[in-house]
Amino acid sequence: MAYRDLRSFLDKLEAEGQLVRVTQMVHPEPDLGSAARAVNNLGDQSPALLFNNIHGYQSGQVALNVIGSWPNHALMMGLAKDTPVKEQFLEFARRWNQYPVPVERVETAPFQANEVTEDINLFEILPLFRLNHEDSGCFIDKACVISRDLDDPDNFQKQNVGIYRLQVKGKDKLGIQPIPTHDIGLHLKIAEERGENLPVTIAIGCDPVITTIAGSPLAYDQSEYEMAGAIQGEPYRIVRSKRSNLDIPWGAEVVLEGEIIAGYRELEGPFGEFTGSYSDARRQPVIQINAVYYRDNPIFEHLYLGMPWTELDYMTSIATSVPLYHQLKEAFPEVVAVNAMYTVGLVAIISTKTRFGGFAKAVGMRAMTTPHGLGYCKLVIVVDDFVDPFNVPQVMWALSTRVAPDKDMVMIPNASVLALDPSSDPPGITHKVVIDATTPKQPETRGELFAPTIEPPRDTQKWETIIKQLMNK
Repeated sequence: MAYRDLRSFLDKLEAEGQLVRVTQMVHPEPDLGSAARAVNNLGDQSPALLFNNIHGYQSGQVALNVIGSWPNHALMMGLAKDTPVKEQFLEFARRWNQYPVPVERVETAPFQANEVTEDINLFEILPLFRLNHEDSGCFIDKACVISRDLDDPDNFQKQNVGIYRLQVKGKDKLGIQPIPTHDIGLHLKIAEERGENLPVTIAIGCDPVITTIAGSPLAYDQSEYEMAGAIQGEPYRIVRSKRSNLDIPWGAEVVLEGEIIAGYRELEGPFGEFTGSYSDARRQPVIQINAVYYRDNPIFEHLYLGMPWTELDYMTSIATSVPLYHQLKEAFPEVVAVNAMYTVGLVAIISTKTRFGGFAKAVGMRAMTTPHGLGYCKLVIVVDDFVDPFNVPQVMWALSTRVAPDKDMVMIPNASVLALDPSSDPPGITHKVVIDATTPKQPETRGELFAPTIEPPRDTQKWETIIKQLMNK
C-alpha cells in the first residue's frame, strides 16, 4: 500500500490504534519536546502523536513519533503491524532489489494552496520549538532537503533527497549541517568551486517512505524517488519546483525554496543529537529562503533526538541495515543478515556463514569500508548464521560463549568516523573494533573448538505457529 502523503498514513495509524490525538492546549515548550521524549520511553509499540491545539498558533498541527515503533514501521511498508523485525528487514531487502521504479510526474500538488514570497516569517508559518533544553535554537530536523549536482544538473539520479538538521537562524534564514561525505556536501563543494549558490528545496511533513529513504545511505547516483517507488511497490509521485528546477514529494505539507550561500558560514548548534549528547557549535553554511508554500492547516512533522531509542532509530534502522547487507553480499554471499540499528550503525551486528577460520574478521573489516561504514561501523560484531542478529539475547550468547578476547578482537587504529561521535578524538577519528563471535573453524587451532550447538527440537517452528494461533483466538 502506497501512502501519497503524511495525512493518509496518519489515518492508517489511527485505524490501527497507533495514533494518539492530543486535543488539550499545549505550549510549544516544554510540552512538545517532553511529549516526544515520553512516548519514546514507552517501548517499541508506542504510537504516533498529533497535536492540534498549540498555544500561540491559530492553525497548524504538530506530528511526532510517526515512524517511532516497530508497528508503525511495519504499517509504513504495508505489512501487518505485528510483523517481526527480522521479517521487516528481509521484506525491505527484497523490495530494495526492485530498484529502480520510474517516478510519476504531476503538474500540481496540495502544498501549492498557499504561497509566500515576500516578508517571509517562518515563525508565523510553523509552530517552531526546541526539543531539548540546551539546543541553541529551534531546529527543523525531519525535512527532506533536495539538491542537484551542478556539474551534471540533468542527471535525475544525482539529484539528492536527504535529511539534515536545519537551525532556524531568522525569519527567512536557516543554518544547515551538510556532512562532507553526504551527497549534499558533495553538491555544495561543487557549487562553491563554481562560485555559485546551491539551490535547495526543503519539504516538511512528507509521506513516511520518502522520509525513510531520505535517511538511508544510497549510492551517489541512486535516486531516492526511484528507491521509494521500489519500497512502496508503485511509482513515487513528484512535482517540479517553481524556482529551483528541483523535484519535490507531491504530498509535502510545507515547502521552502532557497539557496545555500556559497562561501558563507555562521555558527550553528549546539544541538541534542542522536548520539544522546549535545554537539558543539560549529561554523556551518546558511540557506536563504526565497519562497514558502503550504497546505491549509499544515502539519509540522518533527523528530525527537536524544538518548536512544527514539523515532530516529526506528526510521533509520532497517533503511541503514539493508544497504550494508547488499554491499556485503556482493563480496561475501555467505552474509545472512545485518543489524545496523544501533545509533545509525555505529554498532553493527552481522550474521554470516563462515568458509574457514578468520573469515568473519574479513567480513567485519569489509563493513567498515562500505560508504556508510566509513563514517559509522565503529564496533562490528560478527555472529554465526544461526544467530539472529536482531535478537539481542542470542547476540549476547554469542559474545559470552564464542569470543576469546586475545584471539577474536581486531582493532583498526585512527579510522574515520562521523565527527558527531562524542568519543572520537579528534572529532572524526577513532579506533574501530571487529569482534569475531563465530564458531571457530579450521585452520584455527584454538583449544575451544566447540561441542555441537544445541538444535531446537524438531517441531519447534510448528508449535510457534500453533501457539500464536491460540493466542489470537
